[in-house]
Amino acid sequence: MSTVLVTGGSGFIGSHCILQLLAAGHQVRTTVRSLKREGEVRAMLKAGGAEPGARLSFVAADLENNAGWPEAVAGCEYVLHVASPFPQNVPKHEDELIVPAREGALRVLRAARDAKVKRVVLTSSFAAIGYGQAPQKTPFNETSWTHLNGNDVLPYVKSKTLSERAAWDFIAREGGGLELSVVNPVGVFGPVLGPDYSTSILLVQRLMDGAMPGCPRLCFGVVDVRDVADLHIRAMTHPAAKGERFLAIAGDFMWILDIARVLKGRMGASAKRVPTTQLPNWLVRIAALRDPAVKQILPDLGKAKNATNEKAKTVLGWTPRSNEECIVATAESLVRLGLLKHSPAKAS
Repeated sequence: MSTVLVTGGSGFIGSHCILQLLAAGHQVRTTVRSLKREGEVRAMLKAGGAEPGARLSFVAADLENNAGWPEAVAGCEYVLHVASPFPQNVPKHEDELIVPAREGALRVLRAARDAKVKRVVLTSSFAAIGYGQAPQKTPFNETSWTHLNGNDVLPYVKSKTLSERAAWDFIAREGGGLELSVVNPVGVFGPVLGPDYSTSILLVQRLMDGAMPGCPRLCFGVVDVRDVADLHIRAMTHPAAKGERFLAIAGDFMWILDIARVLKGRMGASAKRVPTTQLPNWLVRIAALRDPAVKQILPDLGKAKNATNEKAKTVLGWTPRSNEECIVATAESLVRLGLLKHSPAKAS
């Protein structure tokens, strides 16, 4: 089995990638910004059923600094570059997101090339595919790229697009023998392993907590984090994944109201606070005047989109869980870990 580096091992996707790599027998190394987080990462992996011991090692490395990256990639055959900033709040300047995402990807690629790594799998996003474009009825696929001059291109969308573009340009111009594959997930849901999870999980958490008075008319794709990790590992080793990007999406896009109805139908008493009314767009716009986080969603209000997973299924044999399984697994884990305000786990 190979030694594999996973950047950002404390993150939601990164921790699930580590779990699946360990289960497949690999030696795993992961980067964290501070080695003080090692205990936290090991606790998350234990919650996921793994106690890797010496099969997992840690290196301190930051996307904004060169230190640590040569040590991180040394002796690795593959790198899963998962780490990327995704703040819950709007940055004061877009470069707070763009610079670490783009320059961090290039740091990892340079270090991997110099260490003779065989292949890097980069975690990009649907954000690099389906924004800044006129409405279309056909689902987006891997040939689509976000147009950066669109009115719905916020700093996070721009950061993912520019960092993926920079990665492909690097491979073309100075990659040497290094191979690159890219995974483009939509909203990532599924079982959380601890309090450090993706921003998309907050949607389910807020619905379950009753923190939202209703459901904004927003539409987005859904995929389970376990399937995202599985797709990374398939892209890591499959010969046909070299030089390719793969959309990670479970099924059709969902409206928030549909997600709320799944929670109401499957989660029993723990979903009693979930709203099942549609918030009118004008009310969301009023809320955006007071809350910068709400302002971020305004460009997407009422916009229906879709994307296809046909390439990942056909080329890599990927078989993702259904939308409903993703949503229910998310909610069940939030209840189990006591991460809801009114969680039964907290009351006990």
